[in-house]
Amino acid sequence: MLRLNFSCIDLRGCVNFISVSLPTVSLSLFISFHLFLPSCPSLPHTLYLSPLSPPPPSSCTKLGCAEGGCGACTVMLSKYHHHSVNGCLAPLCSLHHCAVTTVEGIGSVAGKLHPVQERIAKSHGSQCGFCTPGIVMSMYSLLRNNPTPRMADIEEAFQGNLCRCTGYRPILEGYKTFTKVRPHKHTLSVMQHPEDETSVFPAPLYNPADFLPLDPTQEIIFPPELMSLCKGQSSQQLRFRGERVLWLQPASLDQLLELKTQYPNAKMVVGNTEVGIEMKFKNLLYPVILAPAYIPELNAIQHTDEGIVFGASCSLTLLGDVLKEAVGKLPSYQTEVFTSIQEQLRWFAGLQIRNVAVLSSPLRPSVCRCLFLAVCLFLGGGERVVVMDEKFFPGYRRTILTPEEVLLCVLIPYTKKYFAAYKQSPRREDDISIVTSGMSVTFAEGSTVVKHLALSYGGMAATTVMAKNTASRLLGKQWGEELLQDACSSLAEEMTLHPSAPGGMVTYRRTLTLSLFYKFYLTVQQKLASEVRNTHHNYLHNMLLLVTRTAVPDGQKEEDVVGRPMMHLSAMKQATGEAVYCDDIPLYENELYLCLITSTKAHARIQSIDTSEAESMPGVVTCVFAKDIPGSNMTGPIIYDETVLAVDTVTCVGHIIGAVVADTQAHAQRAAKAVKITYQELQPVIITIQDAITHQSFFQPVRTIQRGDLDQGFTQADHILEGEMHMGGQEHFYLETNVTVAIPRGEDGEMELFVSTQSATKTQSLVAKALGVPASRVVIRVKRMGGGFGGKESRSTTLSTVVAVAAQKLKRPVRCMLDRDEDMLVTGGRHPFYGRYKVGFMKSGKVVALEVTYYNNAGNSIDLSLSIMERALFHMENSYSIANIRGRGYVCKTHLPSNTAFRGFGGPQGMLIAESWMSDVALSLGLPAEQVRRLNMYMQGERTPYSQILDHITLDRCWDQCLEISSFNQRRAGVETYNSCLRVINIFLFVYTFQAGALAHIYTDGSVLLTHGGTEMGQGLHTKMVQVASRTLGIPSSKIHITETSTNTVPNTSPTAASASSDLNGAAVHNACEILLHRLEPYKTKNPKGCWEDWVNAAYFDRVNLSANGFYKTPDLGYDFETNTGRPFNYFSYGVACSEVEIDCLTGSHKNMHTSIVIDVGNSLNPALDIGQVEGGFMQGVGLYTLEELKYSPEGYLFTRGPGMYKIPAFGDIPTDLTVSLLRDAPNDKAIFSSKAIGEPPLFLAASVFFAIKDAITAARKESGLSGPFRLDSPATPERIRNTCEDRFTKLCPPAEPGTFTPWAVVV
Repeated sequence: MLRLNFSCIDLRGCVNFISVSLPTVSLSLFISFHLFLPSCPSLPHTLYLSPLSPPPPSSCTKLGCAEGGCGACTVMLSKYHHHSVNGCLAPLCSLHHCAVTTVEGIGSVAGKLHPVQERIAKSHGSQCGFCTPGIVMSMYSLLRNNPTPRMADIEEAFQGNLCRCTGYRPILEGYKTFTKVRPHKHTLSVMQHPEDETSVFPAPLYNPADFLPLDPTQEIIFPPELMSLCKGQSSQQLRFRGERVLWLQPASLDQLLELKTQYPNAKMVVGNTEVGIEMKFKNLLYPVILAPAYIPELNAIQHTDEGIVFGASCSLTLLGDVLKEAVGKLPSYQTEVFTSIQEQLRWFAGLQIRNVAVLSSPLRPSVCRCLFLAVCLFLGGGERVVVMDEKFFPGYRRTILTPEEVLLCVLIPYTKKYFAAYKQSPRREDDISIVTSGMSVTFAEGSTVVKHLALSYGGMAATTVMAKNTASRLLGKQWGEELLQDACSSLAEEMTLHPSAPGGMVTYRRTLTLSLFYKFYLTVQQKLASEVRNTHHNYLHNMLLLVTRTAVPDGQKEEDVVGRPMMHLSAMKQATGEAVYCDDIPLYENELYLCLITSTKAHARIQSIDTSEAESMPGVVTCVFAKDIPGSNMTGPIIYDETVLAVDTVTCVGHIIGAVVADTQAHAQRAAKAVKITYQELQPVIITIQDAITHQSFFQPVRTIQRGDLDQGFTQADHILEGEMHMGGQEHFYLETNVTVAIPRGEDGEMELFVSTQSATKTQSLVAKALGVPASRVVIRVKRMGGGFGGKESRSTTLSTVVAVAAQKLKRPVRCMLDRDEDMLVTGGRHPFYGRYKVGFMKSGKVVALEVTYYNNAGNSIDLSLSIMERALFHMENSYSIANIRGRGYVCKTHLPSNTAFRGFGGPQGMLIAESWMSDVALSLGLPAEQVRRLNMYMQGERTPYSQILDHITLDRCWDQCLEISSFNQRRAGVETYNSCLRVINIFLFVYTFQAGALAHIYTDGSVLLTHGGTEMGQGLHTKMVQVASRTLGIPSSKIHITETSTNTVPNTSPTAASASSDLNGAAVHNACEILLHRLEPYKTKNPKGCWEDWVNAAYFDRVNLSANGFYKTPDLGYDFETNTGRPFNYFSYGVACSEVEIDCLTGSHKNMHTSIVIDVGNSLNPALDIGQVEGGFMQGVGLYTLEELKYSPEGYLFTRGPGMYKIPAFGDIPTDLTVSLLRDAPNDKAIFSSKAIGEPPLFLAASVFFAIKDAITAARKESGLSGPFRLDSPATPERIRNTCEDRFTKLCPPAEPGTFTPWAVVV
């Protein structure tokens, strides 16, 4: 089977079309009807998002992963119809006579927004905005084909798009207004309780009636010039020769066969969904590419008596549409195969991939073999028809096709037997399968005796395997319980895997072969009993969503925007692609590009570095190593314990050794791969926490917090329980990777850097340190980030320093934006944690003693790991009052890239382990977990283990309200009859703050330019600061502008982190504005009837300073670990969540059915932004606790380096029923305008999903006769869920004994 993939491209223009002429082989690009003539020697293997010369006029389309997995690069391709595609995989040469529409081509802020752009902005569906252009174009492509879609259509359109910020709810809600069925009025509403607490009035976050209507007649037409070019050129063969690749696009089957004979080893490319990945990430090169996308015979569809014949270049979308139509017309007994393929297609990749990938690519061989499809192969001498059976795939990614043969078509037959296909993957949507299966059975006439049985499995070997022995053994047997037992026993013997098999999860994969057969067995049983029921659900389009808040006080002036759901200031620019990110800055004259050289060993001595081949490559200017650093090579956010560039020794895979600087990104990346480094490997190689414990490899100090008498507490306890838990790390997966542009200013060592960083001041100081100049010579500028989440607080500084060193060495501007796989490799993420605990408790469930020990995996440097461990210790009891407690924390030094800050900063790890022992207490006593949690909750005035007294506690109110709005008791009663469970989790989080500055200028026209020390990464910080300034100055927000964050306007700032930025910078902005108001007060008094502009001009002519610096520091903070005294936190945030899940005990999959959240944010500065933070943080937590899993080899190599293997939550992972409530009447007098921090607290509330899953597993284990506490590590992946639901199938597939094999991946 050949993988023939249709391709498309985005040319970073509004409406683009391409013309290719022969024989001169020139490429003409029409971008917004402007002609561009790129001169690109590597044209045959150039992708859309590769730089062109001259560059296109804008960069609206974003590059998020370069493998078609995130959707940020989505554009609309038009030729015979409209469809969305991934620009990052689209070969430039494939766009002959195609029109491409990108996001700024459909609307602009200065002109007119398209309704698609307007609705995502006004419904608060854009935060960091980096994913927004791709989401807009996915929706736009859908509407071009279907102006009144169903909600299910919208869900399908977004299967290939990811968002790390919003939690998806506001995007779906905004676009739900395009559907025929309008949302319920409360779906977009919030609650307010002005007087009567029992009354509820809608207070909308936005008004759908204000949206522009969609008028399909006003859409952009297909370019007339392109239509004229298409005439008479359909039979023309295209040929492009580049410096490394020859691209051939035949127009007929005869031409294809001729070329195939001439180039038998040529790679066939249609959609580039496979070859593009191989060339990008596997460094493969195909000298000759054949592109047969438009050959008529390969696109033909024929309906025959046996089934439907599809040409080999038919896209998967077309395949699905044709099968769907057939299912609607034909009797159901004929279309079981069609239905199964449709279901498999639904979960295969995203729509952008399915629109260009072709029939040969994705139909899992396990399904195809079971179908025994007829495949027609074409050779110069004629056709050959073969059956896609067990002989069709002789090896990994190999078929029986000869080099000269071409796959012509595939016959998908009508159903002649019972058939089913299954796919199990970590994430249901757009994910690579773990195990797939296709199964069919035929019975003897008039009986249920097995006449023929085919069982095919993918994921159990290098190629798909048929369970021949099992199938043969079951022939002639009655379809019943005895057959099931024999089948499972036989499959357990036949479907074996070596414990070290690539991909790991060996026990799980083996168990799945039995579980999937059991599913097939039940399906056939139901059909035999005529009890067929449709189990396919579209959960999202039935979702109920309700967000609640307190309305603004009566009498608040309309121009006072504090407390109102003001739209994110950049939302519209982000929706049109006009928002400028760091890499969108136009190229400077003489600018160069940098690519990192990184280590391939975890712990080794560098013996030699050979750059001769790299330096001889085209475009290479220089290589940069440690010897080129004029200042200090030591770096680090707190302790300088790591190097900018490795000198003699590398201490992790991904350790930065040097860099190549070239004229283009492609040349730099190619040269970096050509640098040859030899190593002498060193021992020990410490990868996991257990390795660190064995070798006693710890950073110092070891932190301890203790209160009470632990021995007395355990003596007092009725029961003592011990346990342990591991919690995995998490990749930040900000959509915009780390990027820096460094511009040397030519005198006095001055350097200006545009950086995507949360920590401008720290970047400034470390760059200056490496350059050997004072910090005053270095200016850091941050416009906005495409997400951060802590990952750009300290780890971004190393890249910035390397780029700055290269720029200073060459005296030329240098740019670097890391590819997704590079970023994931070198930057680190959330710390994995391992916890051991001993709990003493009474018969009632009251905990009286706790001893807990934490270990975190810091990686190869201390970074912020000690502070993160301290934060985990501050959370060791979560929200529970324990009289006798001791926590100890060890920071493990390992040979992994240094882990760093991540939303929650140690809190999510510390609290999850706390909830684990609380869950164990409830399980051991047989008491409801919510009863035990409520019994142990903190009360007003109690003291924490670190001796801080709790005041203004709202935890009990959050708890009671959450139980009420979730209908907890009714849900608890309802789940008893289903395999689903409910769990309530409560939290309290601390906010500690530092210092902040602000600068405000009032100009003579009355406009205000505001600058502060915080950075904008999607959280709406700039928006809130404008709201604060607007209220303080008493002027409309439209008069206030924030342009960027820079170190030459506000110095010595704290990182934008720890949920403290609104508190800190808001107070500083307030201070600056009050100073200005004080200066204007005499003129307001003198002219009370004047306006703002009058007072400003009067002050100006009176020579009053209209510029002011503001400053704020959090008062009375400090804590001493040695004496356990002080006040470490300014105030506390509280929240409670209740979640209901449904698990599949056979596969380990789960569905998030319901979540209710109540959270205390004080008096919200902006409820729309705060609710967005709650939902976004919650979904990030869902990923942390149930889905996202970093996989390292025993040698420290990271396998999960992109969305292909690392799965963050998608649109389909949000709860079917979601309620978010901001606690009312809970002002906080310790922060600006009585607000509270919101960025980090919501994340841990997703632990309610984790413990609901654990509850459901408990019910499943009970059916197998198992009871009491059990260990469930995080994340609760399908593998862990299935393996913990022990039953007769898991007993047939026991795991290998540890130590008897080398695992494919290790738990770090």
